[in-house]
Amino acid sequence: MRALGLDPVDDTRRTFDSLLAAVSRPGTVQSAPSPADHAVVSTLVDHEVTLATEDDTLEEALSGHGRIDAEPPETADIVHARGCTSWDVRECDRGSLVEPSGGATIVYRVDTVTGSTREDCVTATLTGPGVDGVATLSVSLPAAELSALAEAQSSYPRGVDAVFAGDGCVAALPRSVSVEVA
Repeated sequence: MRALGLDPVDDTRRTFDSLLAAVSRPGTVQSAPSPADHAVVSTLVDHEVTLATEDDTLEEALSGHGRIDAEPPETADIVHARGCTSWDVRECDRGSLVEPSGGATIVYRVDTVTGSTREDCVTATLTGPGVDGVATLSVSLPAAELSALAEAQSSYPRGVDAVFAGDGCVAALPRSVSVEVA
């Protein structure tokens, strides 16, 4: 973790707390250590979890500690994407009806993630568990990517979980949330 500029104790604890808050309250933006995508992946990945990433720095740092078991995005437990994916998120593992928890977690590195509408971002409307009525989340990803993500989450309890990591912040879309892309 130090190779990524992160403290392995304090930053992992802060990231875990932020992820817990973001997942339990979908659409809210929580502070996180920077770089947030590296902090999230480093917190989630251990010797029992597989990872797909195109980020050489992240892969090298985690493999240096024996914490990475690389897989393609379609079969990995954690999938790290720098912005728009080079693969189709709908092809990621969505778990099964017997084991829905086997669905992948997609960690997107984005320039912007906010809980309000922004013209330079794609806005999604969220409803479901943990959302007080309706929530708005704006992310600097193409609409097609967010629509594909919504489709990958549409067969609850199966689906993927998504984490958007911006500059020092994170937001989450667990598979239990209904997502409508504006």
